[in-house]
Amino acid sequence: MAFDTPNGTRGARQPGHSRIERWGNQRMADRLRRKGDRRGNKLVLVTVGKKTGVERMTPVRWFPGAGDTKLIVASASGGPRNPAWYYNVAANPDRVRVEFAGQRIEVIPEQLHGAERDAAWRQITNAAHGFARYERITDREIPVIRLTPRPGAPVS
Repeated sequence: MAFDTPNGTRGARQPGHSRIERWGNQRMADRLRRKGDRRGNKLVLVTVGKKTGVERMTPVRWFPGAGDTKLIVASASGGPRNPAWYYNVAANPDRVRVEFAGQRIEVIPEQLHGAERDAAWRQITNAAHGFARYERITDREIPVIRLTPRPGAPVS
């Protein structure tokens, strides 16, 4: 399915613009890649920049999907625009992986739409009420992405 969610016109401050936020995200990504997290619900999404071609690492929360899939949310903390990683995934879907606790897993990203997205969104907001708040403060539909391990790809 297409990565086709348009940006909105209102919402919270877009995260990741300050030097301190970028530094904190980098430290969190490094720690998650090495050790994971206590609750086991965060991972590092590794994408390739749409414009730069440079590898980018973004810590994100994940939720269990069907089978061995994981669901992630392009919430941008309720900001009016989709996060940069969303466009990186759309531009280079064959070069996406997740890393956590010493594991590297190549994945196939797929944006959910319609009833499938609605069911996943209900599951996510029931597990993490903050995501429902994000939806209320922005006028864009927040994308939900399913990550499926790539068949035959080595897990390291």
